[in-house]
Amino acid sequence: MDGGDRLVEPAAGDRPVPADVTLPPELAVAARTLFGDRLDLAAAYAELLATEGVLRGLIGPRETPRIWERHLLNCAAAAERIPEGASVIDVGSGAGLPGLVLAIARPDLTVTLVEPLARRTAFLVEAVEQLGLTRTVRVFRGRAEEAAAGTRDIPPLSADIVTARAVAALDRLAAWCLPLAVAGGRLVALKGASAAEEVTEHGAAVARLGGSEPELHRAGVGVIDPPATVIEVVRERIVGPARKKGPKRSRGGRRRGDRGRDR
Repeated sequence: MDGGDRLVEPAAGDRPVPADVTLPPELAVAARTLFGDRLDLAAAYAELLATEGVLRGLIGPRETPRIWERHLLNCAAAAERIPEGASVIDVGSGAGLPGLVLAIARPDLTVTLVEPLARRTAFLVEAVEQLGLTRTVRVFRGRAEEAAAGTRDIPPLSADIVTARAVAALDRLAAWCLPLAVAGGRLVALKGASAAEEVTEHGAAVARLGGSEPELHRAGVGVIDPPATVIEVVRERIVGPARKKGPKRSRGGRRRGDRGRDR
């Protein structure tokens, strides 16, 4: 692959080792609570992130010691905001956060990972196969708008829940994600310290896009510290694309600028 998707195979001695990604003892109780009997599967994914994820530039090398605390447990905590048996679309999935984590923690979910970059989708496809998740997880290469519109071979995608993590500000995120949610479905966005400000700043824009008033939630209270911060928006109305404004007509029915054209 060339351009932004170019892959450079490192020398054998440069290949990272997953020693730093061992589950820290102080996080063991939280990890067992969130992943249950699929904790070994979560550990296998953590190892993939620390090796292939680093090689492909999806995870920074300095992130490997924090994969459990900063990424896996934070994403898994959001699972409590998703109903049993729901369909999920993860927008801008990147290395699979939070989509793959949710699929690991919740085998009852069906998850579609939406990602436009080839090098990332290649990693996601391989990860899904290696983790044995092919029955519940699929990968769509493209942007959110393309997923909502469908392609020649794939019908438009939609789901009960649309997730995203560290993708964009809430107004842009709602524009991309709400069209993928079924009527009454929800956007569940993992956010950081600016979440409350985004709710205040972008509430009106979300409403224009057919969304409810954004709600701020804390997930994983009493399990992880700090809890995950989640913004939720219900898709209350289906809003079509804005119509292009045509020439104004006069009261007599003629469009302005038509005078003299038929003389």
